[in-house]
Amino acid sequence: MSVKPNGVSRRDFFRVVGAGATGYVLTASGVATEAATLPTTQPAPMIVPTRAFGKTGVKVSILSLGGMFDIPKNQLMLKQAIQYGVTYWDTADCYGKGKSEEGIGKYFQKNPDDRKKIFLVTKSDKRDLEGMTKLLNRSLERMKTDYVDLYFLHSVSNTKDFTGSKGKALMQWVTKAKAKGKIRFFGFSTHSNMEKCLLGAAKERFIDGIMLRYSYMSMNTDNMKRAVDACHVKGIGLTAMKTQATRTKSKATEAEQALIEQLTAKGFTLGQIKLKAVWDNPKIACICSQMPNLRLLSENVAAAANKTKLTSPDKRAMERDAQVNRDGYCAGCADLCESAIGGAVPICDVMRCLMYRNEYGEVELARQTFESLPAPSRAQLAHVDYSAADRRCPNRLPIAELMTQAVQTLA
Repeated sequence: MSVKPNGVSRRDFFRVVGAGATGYVLTASGVATEAATLPTTQPAPMIVPTRAFGKTGVKVSILSLGGMFDIPKNQLMLKQAIQYGVTYWDTADCYGKGKSEEGIGKYFQKNPDDRKKIFLVTKSDKRDLEGMTKLLNRSLERMKTDYVDLYFLHSVSNTKDFTGSKGKALMQWVTKAKAKGKIRFFGFSTHSNMEKCLLGAAKERFIDGIMLRYSYMSMNTDNMKRAVDACHVKGIGLTAMKTQATRTKSKATEAEQALIEQLTAKGFTLGQIKLKAVWDNPKIACICSQMPNLRLLSENVAAAANKTKLTSPDKRAMERDAQVNRDGYCAGCADLCESAIGGAVPICDVMRCLMYRNEYGEVELARQTFESLPAPSRAQLAHVDYSAADRRCPNRLPIAELMTQAVQTLA
């Protein structure tokens, strides 16, 4: 059994953050201590704090329950999330081939009073207005609700999806959907070309919220800071995802290991540290986290509820790590690598599939996402010369090698 530098074993740490843990309490420093001296006192329940979501007038829990797990068979997760104050729920029409939304509907059907407690988000894979209308109505039916709090265009990578003449038509659609009471707010999620998408959204009048890839590996770049600031000024609510920033390297270097030991000495897990680094920016309203089990839900809730902040030396160390060890981390700058090969292959989308497989262990999700990519692009994947893309990648990813890996493991 491993012991943390502060003397708390990992087993005892997870007992405190596990569902139903009553024998331990979490101190302000993040240390789990026995509560045996107070046998008649139950420890205060961990409750996730809230933050304002842009200028919507709504406060949301700073931790969101990501819906990419088997919700129909894990209804206890939803009940426990509410008890912890995790009341921002995120899903999409495509998650689990619709099972995610259906699982939420199953829960609301049995617990109708809980609907008003939830800030519910879902997404449309369609871009045409007729398709969006059909998917929105289907999502409402699946989730047994009359409205969603926030409706996203899913995985936007080009400002053309919401600007210009297309943007005007989309704004009219949003206005009508709001008037009918089917959505309260509107926005998009983005995995690639994020900074450009955020800057473009800040110039529009109808974008209420955005979910973006955001972690300690990318948050301190000049472009990302500028994009986040622009959205904050315009009152757009920001939700961070993919906050763990795991790279394709399989082992940490000696320098990385030293950083890990420095940070986890505070009594937190490395995953919790990465969450706290993002929450340190008050311009980020919420973190959407994939939490497929009660242990991880409780661990993340413990990090959110604990008020201990990272020190300036901690943050500087993480920033140095991001600068020095960025190789293997895809920053989503699709315009650079994809234009280098004439747009023949959606490199960043393929990288996302590999992330699901290699970093999350979600093999089926990786394959489903890969199969959703255009068939001509998948067919070309093994026949493209990626040397120009390799040279353009600012993080020095071995793109050709990774695309070969995708063909071998996902096709």
